[in-house]
Amino acid sequence: MKVHEYQARQLLVEAGVPVPTAEVVTTVDEAMAAYQRIGGQVVVKAQVFAGGRGKAGFVKLCDSADKVREAAQFMLTHRMVSVQTGPEGIEVKKLLVASAVDIESEYYVAVVVDRGKRRPVVMVSTEGGVEIEQVAKEHPEAIIKHWLHPHLGLLDFQVVQLVRGLGFVEKEQMKAAGKVLRGLVDAFYKYDCSLAEVNPMVRTKGGEIYAIDAKMNFDDNAVFRHKRLQEMFDPSEENPMELRAKEHDLSYIALDGNIGCLVNGAGLAMSTMDIIKLHGGEPANFLDVGGSVSAEGATEAFRIILADPKVKGVLVNIFGGIAKCDTIAEALIAAAKEIGFNVPVVVRLEGTNVERAREMLEAAKIEQLITAEDFTDAAKKVCAEVA
Repeated sequence: MKVHEYQARQLLVEAGVPVPTAEVVTTVDEAMAAYQRIGGQVVVKAQVFAGGRGKAGFVKLCDSADKVREAAQFMLTHRMVSVQTGPEGIEVKKLLVASAVDIESEYYVAVVVDRGKRRPVVMVSTEGGVEIEQVAKEHPEAIIKHWLHPHLGLLDFQVVQLVRGLGFVEKEQMKAAGKVLRGLVDAFYKYDCSLAEVNPMVRTKGGEIYAIDAKMNFDDNAVFRHKRLQEMFDPSEENPMELRAKEHDLSYIALDGNIGCLVNGAGLAMSTMDIIKLHGGEPANFLDVGGSVSAEGATEAFRIILADPKVKGVLVNIFGGIAKCDTIAEALIAAAKEIGFNVPVVVRLEGTNVERAREMLEAAKIEQLITAEDFTDAAKKVCAEVA
């Protein structure tokens, strides 16, 4: 789960991290009113779940009411297109109007889960304001890392080494930078984050330390423990099909291809996407119906896949275990009756009750349904159908 920058800033403030004054708005008039309350120079920033806002023109420094009006009008009436949104862009519905600060230096500070070492790692860099992937590629030596103790968390000596690594030597600034680090780590643990990032943390020309941008991602499996996060969830920023799938306990992620995939098991789903690409096709989705899927859940999976206008063919790849092959066959038949297959559906079934499933499909005589002998045969057939 993700939250907007303004929400992440709220969580940081509660953790004791210094953040400039800001207000979130949804209209041009609200932006103007926020500017009048904040005064001076402000930054107007689009609130979307995508990076590259500055390069796309959706972060504007404004020193007058007219400039605030112009920036807000532009952002709320244009889709933001960046390297992370794709050419279709993303609609902007909320803006953050924040007090600007006189920046002397920018820094990158983050806490993320290191899955290789199975514990969180704090990463800092003097290359603030730049995408960390770019820093890692071009200047890996500029990233300083300290892994957190499983029980003790962030230790005092680590704080000292991290802030010194950022170039802080003056006592008060070291304390202020350390406060940001400690607050970020506290928020990371408190809300079961997978990522807590401040980019950039800045030192002003007056020597003050602020977090002026924030990003937080949370473990979906832990959100049930945090009512606060549930209240922050913004469904308008999510793929509606992914939300629909979640309601039926289906794991669905939309992709850019034209071959829909319905598979049971995450590993098999990944293998299915790989073999589709091996034979020249492009998967339109990752969809794992799970091991204990019901006929109703599998039927809903078909509805979700076929609702995607990009889908020109579907590959059903089931290895029957807990999810029996005849349950999937029942769902196929129900989906064919209720929805209708207007694209070819290639089916490969193996495992529990497979003979019964094949008999059911043969008796149903479903138009557009194509059976496959094995995994490779299924991939070749669906790729040929959409070619």
